[in-house]
Amino acid sequence: MSDPKSNKNETPLESRLKRLIASAGPISLATYMTHCLTDPDHGYYTSRTSIGAKGDFITAPEVSQLFGELIGIWLLAVWRQAGRPTPFHLVEIGPGRGTLMRDMVRAIASAPEASQALHIHLVDISTSLKNQQALALSDTTAPIDWHETIQSLPNAPLFIVANEFFDCLPIHQWVMHSGKWYERVIGLDQDGQLAFGLGPVRALTTPLANPHTNQLADPTISNTIPEGAIWEQSPAAEAIMSDLAQTLTLQGGAGLFIDYGYTDFEYGDTFQAMRHHAFADPLALPGKQDLTAHVNFAALASTALHETQNNANNNHALTVPEPVDQGTFLLALGLLERAGQLGAGKSLAAQESLRDAVERLAAPNQMGNLFKILAIVPADSQIPPFSNS
Repeated sequence: MSDPKSNKNETPLESRLKRLIASAGPISLATYMTHCLTDPDHGYYTSRTSIGAKGDFITAPEVSQLFGELIGIWLLAVWRQAGRPTPFHLVEIGPGRGTLMRDMVRAIASAPEASQALHIHLVDISTSLKNQQALALSDTTAPIDWHETIQSLPNAPLFIVANEFFDCLPIHQWVMHSGKWYERVIGLDQDGQLAFGLGPVRALTTPLANPHTNQLADPTISNTIPEGAIWEQSPAAEAIMSDLAQTLTLQGGAGLFIDYGYTDFEYGDTFQAMRHHAFADPLALPGKQDLTAHVNFAALASTALHETQNNANNNHALTVPEPVDQGTFLLALGLLERAGQLGAGKSLAAQESLRDAVERLAAPNQMGNLFKILAIVPADSQIPPFSNS
């Protein structure tokens, strides 16, 4: 392996990663993502503000208040159907600047009994965003608690939301080569720069709840997989979903998880970097750009369903409907009607802005199809668009 070599644009984290690889050998994509996103000193999410027009990406809550308000209405309906547990523990995992929570709280305020019972919980590793979150929620009278992990959430019914959280969790990639799976790794090229490569042959992990990985690990199936095919898996995402589903099964409540991803079995390389609202080289500028991968909703749904159906201490009957597109979800909740209410009596420019927001959130060629929504709801749920679950 080549010795690490620096370049004029090298970040402090890049220098550290090169030294690590030079001394210990290539690292997995999961290890690389973990360092780049959560390093205490130089991680992307721990050392900078990344959301909004001045950041590297814009999330749905930043597009329009419509998104958060409709999710708030959905949560209010689920809370009522769950028996109005008090306090109304509303949890957001990865709350960004607090925009989504602010808009959800505004919608919930239309129901005094819910608003008065509300207790807000924000789960985030980014201390740099805490002040922005507090400012966004400065108008609410509800108590607010911050948590670094989900383990410190209260032992009570929880109503959990996570928007664009799972996409930034570390992934592993395996590449099919000569009939065998090799893990894709990051090492150093002949010039001492970060580069992709193939590690040794490695058996796929086979969690009980992920039938796709179980199938891929079967030698009779792997022989039919095309050369160069890439399979992605996020054990971290599946573990967190397992914990959340177990918690809801034991304590009650509901969960809503929104992200870009796919619901059918797919091969492909979705590992990507975003910087200044454009795609970038994921090996460039470690710690200075966002790293993500499309979420395997089939794996998450299988994991959640396994926990809700097989937990021996199941205290609350929950179900996991098939994920739906974001556009389907928002339109079922009255996106067009709410946009009409907000636009009534406004200027033509304001109405045009609302139309643009609706299109961006729900159009099939924008966020509408790319983003999926997975729910964990009470077994007798009759709340759109999961009413027939």
